[in-house]
Amino acid sequence: MKIRRKSDIQSSEITPEPIFRGRRKWIAAAAAVGAASAIPIARLFDDAPAVHAAARLGPLKTSRFSTSEPRTTYEAVTMYNNFYEFGFEKDEPARNAHTLRTRPWTITIDGEVKKQRTFDIDQLLKLAPLEERVYRLRCVEAWSMVVPWIGYPLSALIKQTEPTGNAKFVQFTTLHDPQQMPGQRVPLLDWPYVEGLRLDEAMHPLTLLTLGLYGEVLPNQNGAPVRVVVPWKYGFKSPKSIVRIRLTEKQPKTTWNQTAPTEYGFYSNVNPTLDHPWSQAKERRIGEFLKRQTLMFNGYADEVGALYAGMNLKKFF
Repeated sequence: MKIRRKSDIQSSEITPEPIFRGRRKWIAAAAAVGAASAIPIARLFDDAPAVHAAARLGPLKTSRFSTSEPRTTYEAVTMYNNFYEFGFEKDEPARNAHTLRTRPWTITIDGEVKKQRTFDIDQLLKLAPLEERVYRLRCVEAWSMVVPWIGYPLSALIKQTEPTGNAKFVQFTTLHDPQQMPGQRVPLLDWPYVEGLRLDEAMHPLTLLTLGLYGEVLPNQNGAPVRVVVPWKYGFKSPKSIVRIRLTEKQPKTTWNQTAPTEYGFYSNVNPTLDHPWSQAKERRIGEFLKRQTLMFNGYADEVGALYAGMNLKKFF
């Protein structure tokens, strides 16, 4: 197998442009980050069984939404991450996220709802039957994975609050605690990390309230103890370590959209025809050498295309 030299790897495959441009600020503030680099390739492509130490989840329902594509290795899924609260290199979350305390943990759901609710993590685990959903994950940096997530539709949680007729959008706020999350000590992003969806996107059966992967509870570096996975959007639209879900009438501001609005749109659907600013036409699946064609809506067009009927996807990107 041919292994690319570090000099052959384009920066757009490794680090989003705003982070890449902000490296000097990060280095000056933290003196801890060098040039962008992926974790050792041999570790990503290793087919040997990884050591699992997390608590198992089950029983699990099978899902009709799962792809039959080969799964990315457990080691790659848990050691090659974007989670800037724990560092800006792909291997740093796995090394630094041990500081995250996932118990106790609660999520508050408020805003345009009839019943404001707060759930602890154990209540979330029992709220609906857990499913294994094998989803494609596509990052705007032009790499992808296939991950067996565990959870249930986010709609099951939102329905507990009885949204009002004014609810049009959903805003997700993640944990803000610089003591636990060393990356938040650097003001390169406006912490806490905030994301948002249209309400019909959040209520779509593909949108997963995610509590685990590979049969286990979520590792810290993958967004423990609870995150959302929206498989037809770029990976940054799937917020990690969520503490608040707020239903709103107006479109909420989101972290990346505020940081670089010409590059990171509110919708951020996977779209191979729209550059970002580098081409999104192809992607590199972790564990493979050759690039593959990127699919519209990450291959979920049949399921979600109707959500955007009549929309100009270049304007509403």
